[in-house]
Amino acid sequence: MTTPTILMVPGLRDHVAEHWQTLLEAKLPKARSVPPLEHDKLSRAARVAALDEALAAIDGPVILVAHSAGVMITAHWAQTHHRPIHGALLATPADLESPMPAGYPTMDTLREHGWLPIPCAKLPFPSIVASSANDPLCSASRAADIANDWGSLLIELGSVGHLNPAAGYGPWPTAETLIDSLL
Repeated sequence: MTTPTILMVPGLRDHVAEHWQTLLEAKLPKARSVPPLEHDKLSRAARVAALDEALAAIDGPVILVAHSAGVMITAHWAQTHHRPIHGALLATPADLESPMPAGYPTMDTLREHGWLPIPCAKLPFPSIVASSANDPLCSASRAADIANDWGSLLIELGSVGHLNPAAGYGPWPTAETLIDSLL
């Protein structure tokens, strides 16, 4: 089998230099990222289209590595697109159906931009939802419900916050182990 390309699907904050996805992309030989949007940054449709365009530029198998709202971009993409995906690591999904902390879009803004409801159909590819016990953007029980809806394996990471630089992550070596389990 051809080694899959790893495609990073960042959340709404796009590319952050110290983020584990950015660091992992630089480390892995066959990794790339969905490019940041120049316009319509909150548009779910534009984000899904950007993921689809990034996938169209890749020949061969793909493993998606999504974080936060990138997880929701992946789930929305999977509802209407049919390109085969080898697997997906879906790290600390953002529960966009619950009010977000200050500094994040409101539920009305998310609804206006097409993010709601969160897809609940089984994903058409193997997937892992990696959840946090103390994620301010998604409770552990909600992450478990999402994983169950999607037919994903749930991996509970413990107290890792939102698994971003604000929570102390930079490098996240567990990501490589979880990606390897999808091979």
